[in-house]
Amino acid sequence: MYVLELAGQDDRFAAREAASAATDVSLLAPGLATARGITDRVRTLAFTRRASELLATCEPTVDSASATLDAANVDRAGSVAVRAVDVRSTTGIDTERAERELGQRLVDRGFTVDLDDPDHELRALFSAGHQQATDASEVADDADGVCALGWLAATSRRDYGERAPMDRPFTQPGSMDPMEARAIVNIAGARPGRRVVDPMCGTGGVLIEAGLAGADVVGTDAQEKMVRGARENLDTFLDDFAVARADATALPLRDDAADAVVFDAPYGRQSKIEGELDAVVSGALAEARRIAPRAVVVADRSWEAAAEEAGWTVEDRFERRVHRSLVRHVHVLE
Repeated sequence: MYVLELAGQDDRFAAREAASAATDVSLLAPGLATARGITDRVRTLAFTRRASELLATCEPTVDSASATLDAANVDRAGSVAVRAVDVRSTTGIDTERAERELGQRLVDRGFTVDLDDPDHELRALFSAGHQQATDASEVADDADGVCALGWLAATSRRDYGERAPMDRPFTQPGSMDPMEARAIVNIAGARPGRRVVDPMCGTGGVLIEAGLAGADVVGTDAQEKMVRGARENLDTFLDDFAVARADATALPLRDDAADAVVFDAPYGRQSKIEGELDAVVSGALAEARRIAPRAVVVADRSWEAAAEEAGWTVEDRFERRVHRSLVRHVHVLE
């Protein structure tokens, strides 16, 4: 069993992304989830910062954590560092005291302390509770809080600032943040051996993240300006990709050509593409259904009815607040 340290404030969304790289993901407490198993893809997750091999859980106090560690079966040896975290600053725990007392317990068991390059890192994660779930889609307000003790197993790569939209060669207002784009392509299943198509690729941000996650990426856009710009951006980050001008409602791709389709639909107030927005998005949903068994569609409104009419089942939907006037609706379609 593993404990996952979640980023952001939407734990249900983070857990859904984590399920692309871990098995049996369940929310444990605010900012924390558990998983029965993890894969190397944990390192590509946007909204999971770390995964640790779960040693034990207890009440979120230093005394309880110390007693629990004393009683735990610690089958390791060597040097150690203890890192205590007050998750989202919800418990008021004295993290220095926690590190000191837990570290002493391990020294008493024969460990040596090495804060710079330890053989093992014990993470003590204190969360005040108010969320507990049996799976990634259910949350109940009946938890009093938890401390999860675990041995660090994997850390995700936090390099999204290097790909900020305004720092790319080609930029346009409203481009999706790379951290959000990475989460969305992970939910879609981007990984080595998979092909991801973005039929409304814009500046190419979604394709960049899918490609960096290991997927084979193909993009189209109705505007030649966007095609040229996306190629310039993709060429900066990826070695292999395909981008062409095409109509998202009539893609030049054979049936079942992709493993997943991901696109950020035009927003009503920003759309300058030909035709009515409803017809364009509905047509793109139908084409996505023709070429792939899975899709993740982002929009400024719900497109559930259009997705179902196109033959999709809406497996999940999330509302992601960008700012006061914009909420992104993330549709997970099967």
